[in-house]
Amino acid sequence: MNPTATPDGRTICHRLPSELKLGMAAGVILAGVTIPATSWPALGVLGCLVFAAHSFAATPLRYLLRRVLLFLPWIGSMAVSLPLSQGLERGWELMLTIFLRGMLAFTASLWLMQVLPFPQLLRTLRRLHVPLVLVAILAFMERYIFVVWEELDTLRTAWRARTFGPTGLWFRWHTLAQLLGQLLIRSLTRAERIHRAMLARGWTGAMPWLDMPETAPTTSVDRAG
Repeated sequence: MNPTATPDGRTICHRLPSELKLGMAAGVILAGVTIPATSWPALGVLGCLVFAAHSFAATPLRYLLRRVLLFLPWIGSMAVSLPLSQGLERGWELMLTIFLRGMLAFTASLWLMQVLPFPQLLRTLRRLHVPLVLVAILAFMERYIFVVWEELDTLRTAWRARTFGPTGLWFRWHTLAQLLGQLLIRSLTRAERIHRAMLARGWTGAMPWLDMPETAPTTSVDRAG
């Protein structure tokens, strides 16, 4: 058990004000963007600060490593595309800059997700006078991203049921492109149905629950599984 945690599992990072937690994460991301890759000691200090913050927040190491490993192929392919596009003659410094900044921003965002639950984040953004339309987009994204994922899983199951025997790489890429196209069409259709249903129930664009006081603090959840 983390020595800085209270009996309810809330660490010192969880007990910080929501605005301060959001400002700290945004400050690390902004500092990582502005510091050039040649100033690697400063970037190393930022990385150590983020790691220390995860330690104080009692972030499970397994959870952190799994998320970083999932993110590595995306940021790695994006970074290495620059030298590849220039014949491996230039762009190496820019590749390193993108990789380091991306990893810093990602790990800082993971810390914010660990210590600031999404409903509290939305309320904090509302208190900071972020436009309501942006807050509503984030709320709906968090609500319906699982629906989109289930739709994709249904499409993949149907594809496996109709595919027999080994398939080549080109066939798999072609099928994946078709799945993504079908997912986009289904998502747009479902979004239109949901919007009509919300209008029928009196949706005016307001989200009153964002302005309601928080009844009780939300404890951290062990995401190691």
